[in-house]
Amino acid sequence: MASAQEPFSRYVYATDGLRLHYLDYPAPPGGRGSPLPVVCLPGLARSADDFDRIARVLQADGRRILALDYRGRGRSDWDQDWRRYDFNVEQADIAAQLADAGVTQALFIGTSRGGLHTMRIAARRPGIVRGAVLNDIGPKIEHAGLLRIKRYVGRLPPIPSMREAIALMRMTAGVDFSGVSPQEWEDYARLTFVEKAGKVQLRYDPDLSHTLDGVEPDVAPAEYWDDFAALSDVPILAIRGANSDILSPEVFDEMARRAPRLERVLVEGQGHAPLLLDQPTISRIVDFVRQCP
Repeated sequence: MASAQEPFSRYVYATDGLRLHYLDYPAPPGGRGSPLPVVCLPGLARSADDFDRIARVLQADGRRILALDYRGRGRSDWDQDWRRYDFNVEQADIAAQLADAGVTQALFIGTSRGGLHTMRIAARRPGIVRGAVLNDIGPKIEHAGLLRIKRYVGRLPPIPSMREAIALMRMTAGVDFSGVSPQEWEDYARLTFVEKAGKVQLRYDPDLSHTLDGVEPDVAPAEYWDDFAALSDVPILAIRGANSDILSPEVFDEMARRAPRLERVLVEGQGHAPLLLDQPTISRIVDFVRQCP
């Protein structure tokens, strides 16, 4: 493997003037030609930093990696109007970030909301998605899982230290993530929270919670089978947490039936969404990416 460089933090302005951030891990010199870059899209309340571990492995393997912060998350600016935390606005933001990076075709790794974005990009911008890793997301989202997510997004009790934050995460999610090691819990907590002025804070705008206002017990979630169909001709690696309440086994099976080139991975001891911190899952993604252009 070639030696890797540290990632660059890059900023670009959205069409409405909001400043957006992304991480750019340059391909190491002397690699195998010019393979397609990999674009990493995080979950609803997650950030580009979630992908650092896997990005460094893929980078050392010869790829350029872009990990994007949506508006209101990570190091992107918060929007004064939460209504712009919207799929269509975020799609325009992603287009601006990719244009700034000079990327016209790529492999995509999308966790949860990032996987939905990947499907939508494939449907609306044919040819840009040349392969996809969908991390615990499918065209049909389980309602019970959405209701669970609604209960915690944007809500954080007072936490005096990162140590207590780690303990809180293990207490609230430990049953579904029994396969996560103590070190991985600490790493994930530090990707979720930040300590500022003696307080533990979220790394996203709490107003993101409003994006789930329409999630109600008697309202069925939208389905995205038409968008998923746009991926049917490209390689897909679908990952499911064995304890996921967002991607059901039935939908996982149906995805494989509709997309002949789809490969599947089940991550034992993890729920929604697998953290992409364990070596077996990272190795499986690297193997998949190596088979792509």
